[in-house]
This record gives sequence, structure tokens and C-alpha cells, in this order.
Amino acid sequence: MPEPISALQRAIDAVESLSLQDREAVLTLLQKRLADQRRQELGQSIADVRHEFAQGHVQFGSVDDFMAALDD
Repeated sequence: MPEPISALQRAIDAVESLSLQDREAVLTLLQKRLADQRRQELGQSIADVRHEFAQGHVQFGSVDDFMAALDD
């Protein structure tokens, strides 16, 4: 019994059936969307860190301070 085709393989097959120009357009679109998603995730991470800092949950120190805190 053959294995079912994954969604990824179906997407690849669909893109490969397009013209070269359309495949380039799909690639460009996906790259832009990935960059936007990474930008949004980075923005959320920055907001999280700022919130933690405002709550006093961020500590500053040297690597030695960090290592000493791990031993506690």
C-alpha cells in the first residue's frame, strides 16, 4: 500500500506544475511572507523582554555572576 502524499509534497508538485515565471512569483511571495513573519516574531520577543524588564524580572551581570547564580 503506497504512503499518502504529504501536504508539503502536494504543494511542491503544484508549484512545479507552474510556469517558470509563476514559480519565481511564488518564491518571491513566500520569501516576503517569511520575512514578515520573522519580523513579527522578533517584535513580539522584544515586547516580551520589555515587559519582563518593566516587571523587574531581568537581571544584569557578568558571566561569572550568571554562573554563580546557577550554583545557588
